[in-house]
Amino acid sequence: MMAVTSACKDGGKLMMDNGKYVRYTPEQVDALERVYHECPKPSSLRRHQLIRECPILSNIEPKQIKIWFQNRRCREKQRKESSRLQAVNRKLTAMNKLLMEENDRLQKHVSHLVYENSYFRQHTQNATLATRDNSSESVVMSGQQLMTSQHPPRDASPAGLLSIAEETLTEFLSKATGTAVEWVQMPGMKPGPDSIGIITISHCCTGIASRACGLVALEPTRVAEILKDRLSWYRDCRAVNVLNVLSTGNGGTIELLYMQLYAPTTLAPARDVWLLRYMSVMEDGSLVICERSLNNTQNGPSMPPVQDFVRAEVLPSGYLIRPCEGGGSIIHIVDHIDLEPSSVPEVLRPLYESSTLLAQRTTLAALRHLRQVSQEVSQPNVTGWGRRPAALRALGQRLSRGFNEAVNGFTDEAWSMVESDGIDDVGVLVNSSPGKLMGPNLTYANGFPSMITSVLCAKASMLLQNVPPAILLRFLREHRSEWADNGIDAYLSAAFTAGPCSLPVARAGYFGGQAILPLAHTIEQEEFMEVVRLENVSHFQEDTIIPSDIFFLQVCSGVDEKAVGSCAELIFAPIDASFSDDAPLLPSGFRIIPLDSKADTSSPNRTLDLASTLEVGPVGNKASGDCSRHLGSAKSIMTIAFQFAFEIHLQENIAAMARQYIRSIISSVQRVALALSPSNLGPQVSLRPPPGTPEAQTLTLWICQSYR
Repeated sequence: MMAVTSACKDGGKLMMDNGKYVRYTPEQVDALERVYHECPKPSSLRRHQLIRECPILSNIEPKQIKIWFQNRRCREKQRKESSRLQAVNRKLTAMNKLLMEENDRLQKHVSHLVYENSYFRQHTQNATLATRDNSSESVVMSGQQLMTSQHPPRDASPAGLLSIAEETLTEFLSKATGTAVEWVQMPGMKPGPDSIGIITISHCCTGIASRACGLVALEPTRVAEILKDRLSWYRDCRAVNVLNVLSTGNGGTIELLYMQLYAPTTLAPARDVWLLRYMSVMEDGSLVICERSLNNTQNGPSMPPVQDFVRAEVLPSGYLIRPCEGGGSIIHIVDHIDLEPSSVPEVLRPLYESSTLLAQRTTLAALRHLRQVSQEVSQPNVTGWGRRPAALRALGQRLSRGFNEAVNGFTDEAWSMVESDGIDDVGVLVNSSPGKLMGPNLTYANGFPSMITSVLCAKASMLLQNVPPAILLRFLREHRSEWADNGIDAYLSAAFTAGPCSLPVARAGYFGGQAILPLAHTIEQEEFMEVVRLENVSHFQEDTIIPSDIFFLQVCSGVDEKAVGSCAELIFAPIDASFSDDAPLLPSGFRIIPLDSKADTSSPNRTLDLASTLEVGPVGNKASGDCSRHLGSAKSIMTIAFQFAFEIHLQENIAAMARQYIRSIISSVQRVALALSPSNLGPQVSLRPPPGTPEAQTLTLWICQSYR
């Protein structure tokens, strides 16, 4: 009987029938390795073909080659498992270090509270012996001394800015690694070895705040470079201008920044901030990037108000980046901001008062971007549609940025309002700037130059109640025919890729179906990019009906029903089969943002349990219970924005078509939202989401209603 080989431990040895080992030659191993990378599990026919094609393998039996491939797969599996365990071990080691530090901080905090308690008791007893006037005078004097010590006079000189910077650093560290802010665990974010990090939000503080701690496989200096480049990862950021840079005597750097933030909906103005950023290296080698707004309180340099923007205030925030043993970095992130909620309608104020939403769109976005970059460094392989991960990430950034530009419609980007038709439910803007379509060199497939130099944007916002944003967005993504007009889709595609196209007519088009072609690459854990093909859509071109397939590149995020407080987005743009990375994009789509702020009003007695970060395994029924409660009670705001490329002499017709189309979409969304409401899906949904898909139940309900 043939002895069983143990070549899992040594791939270069082969056991023959007589029990002796024979070592493969380096040439034979190289030949087998080349085949393995192409096909790790070759069939019997392929193994025989390999022997015939490679003379150096002619003295090896097919069964021996089969065993070699088995052993090679075994070694590969062991290598991957070893790498995974090493990564988990590094993460657990880092979390254990954080746990010990947190325990030490809490012990010091308890000692401080005990001391303060005894001090106040003694002070109260002494105060009762003094007269009321003297006591009041003493309190006033002590308050003046306190204000003087905390806020000494400063100016815009380097010494004054350094004083502000040092104060910002102290306050930031007290939030990042201390208890200056009362932090509670973010709902729906169960930490653990496979989670993105430890995520917490503020409870009862000025403004809104979120904090995160995670491990990334990048060096601290590289992490600092990425985080400073906000435009590369913060999709709500429109612009960052560095107005001045100063070097400090301790090796640090002070920067004065002006940053503009997009408004997430059409019902509120955009925000801007005037910042001081301080970068320094601590004694233990950690990098610190902290920042705060400059205002009259600090007596520093001022920035005049900017039209169309509301000035927000960034309270001491930033990043603490610590080198990790074995490589990588431990990063602490604090985002603390006051978005001036009083400047928006009352119904939208929860949007600007939600620490959960801040954590989802800002703090988690930074961690996910860092993880994505680290994956691209370790696995720089070509993925979906022949593109590298970085290229796909850039496409997703362009789609999101283009949609934000359409929603905001800034006048400094040449957007101008079109006169209303008497009903103000849909806003229409026009942009005739030559650079809007990324240059004048846009050509048709037939080679003739394009006359399309203008873009029209139709946008609207609507309030939704008792509709889970994730389920509604998933329905819009998977059932495009329920809200989209195939004639408009044909126009969007033809105007951008096929040449002159008249307005679509009602009888134009046969909708043959929708095929979703997912790209292999996932941009983020909760975001994916895909190509949607609409089959056999007919449209008029030069008085001829031409059936063809239509392609859309789209990014979808927020479809996870368990992600509490997350924003759901579906953004798409027409493309053609020869789509290039620098091709012009006109993104359109939907954004649904929850307005329910109940998740932020956690019990003040609830504390962060860092020990739970070491748990591995299912969360249990608690998450589903929280999810169910969230599904049945949330309000949300939906923003719709569609962009149309057109010839300038067709502006009036395109504007009328766009208004009618947006109104038809609003009507369709209202019908879908009513059907997806938990009260219509059945009483069991309010307790727990059904095991089947909500779309199937909705379609069944519509069929029954149509039959009746």
